Amino acid sequence: MNARIAALAGTVLLLAAAPAGAEPIFLARQYARCTTCHFSPTGGGLLTPYGRSLTREELSTMGRGHSTAAAAGPEGEQAFLFGVLGNRLGNLSLGVDLRPGRLEVSFPGGQENRNLLMNAEITAAFRSRGWTVYGELGRQPLRAEGTRVDSFEHWVGYQSEKGLGFRAGRFLPAYGIKFSDHTAYNRRPLGLDTFDQIYGVELSHTTDRHLVQLAAGPGRADSIIDDDGTRGFVASARVQLDLNTRTVLVASGLFHDGARRAPRNGSAGIAVGFSPIRRLTIWTEGDAQFQQGLSGAPSYVVVNETGFEVYRGVWLKVSPQLRTSFGDTSGGTFRWVFELNLLPRTHWNVDLSHYRDKGRTNDIVTKTTLLQLHLYL
Repeated sequence: MNARIAALAGTVLLLAAAPAGAEPIFLARQYARCTTCHFSPTGGGLLTPYGRSLTREELSTMGRGHSTAAAAGPEGEQAFLFGVLGNRLGNLSLGVDLRPGRLEVSFPGGQENRNLLMNAEITAAFRSRGWTVYGELGRQPLRAEGTRVDSFEHWVGYQSEKGLGFRAGRFLPAYGIKFSDHTAYNRRPLGLDTFDQIYGVELSHTTDRHLVQLAAGPGRADSIIDDDGTRGFVASARVQLDLNTRTVLVASGLFHDGARRAPRNGSAGIAVGFSPIRRLTIWTEGDAQFQQGLSGAPSYVVVNETGFEVYRGVWLKVSPQLRTSFGDTSGGTFRWVFELNLLPRTHWNVDLSHYRDKGRTNDIVTKTTLLQLHLYL
């Protein structure tokens, strides 16, 4: 039992080891597509010039001061390094992402506290005539202790005026809702963690009302590089329907073929997000995960995230999450997440999160508190 508790605590410690993700709470601002603000079609990573302007004009507590049109230029607080380079970069966009944090974990019989630099990276994107070349380079956390400097996302993509697009390279396949917390039950347990990018090709089609994304590749990027016996064909599909400017429906599927050291598995899910009022966003996703060799019921996942902006740039979020065990729907873990997210200025984001995980069969409770300072320059 002590070994299981220690393993659980060690897993929770990895909460801190992740780059920034997406923020679906901004559906409350009628931003239903990740590409409204990000270069990546799956969200997260480098902001576009328009996305940078929105962080000042629409999201930060004290950032507003100029028109959105003026703020979208290469100069000003929202620009790279506060606009020190002006318009010298042309079609090239750069970003520096730093995220120091404090992590405290308590579990039956012990606790562990750590100060961490969760990620430090530079990101670049060049966009011209529908083409985008994208890459990140920085501190990549390892599953074991230690880090390495590496590029964990890099790709080349094209988007036509008719809405047809593709990209090829290393990226995380599109699936469900990409919350900023990579340990959410609809992310890590389904094979969509920080380390689960694939080398592959993605085809897409987008209109004002829908987005279709299909991806396939020979396997996870790290499994190919390390030849660790887990490499297997990967395919994913995601269909998003924008029912209106504040209501979204998403259907997804993900397939991992079997390998020497990994069984064949996959998942399918439905998600819905809506914003009944300007300051409130509610997302709910349900998934079923299957694994070859395991009989009985699949593992079910249900994740809800409700975010409310109590004041401009001050968000409160609550997220109940459930994951059942394979073959036993009464097993698994129930999680509560409570989060305070502050966006005081364009380049500053302070986040305080508290997690409470409880085993459904053994009543073991693990509590985690994570304080992050996100500097996006």
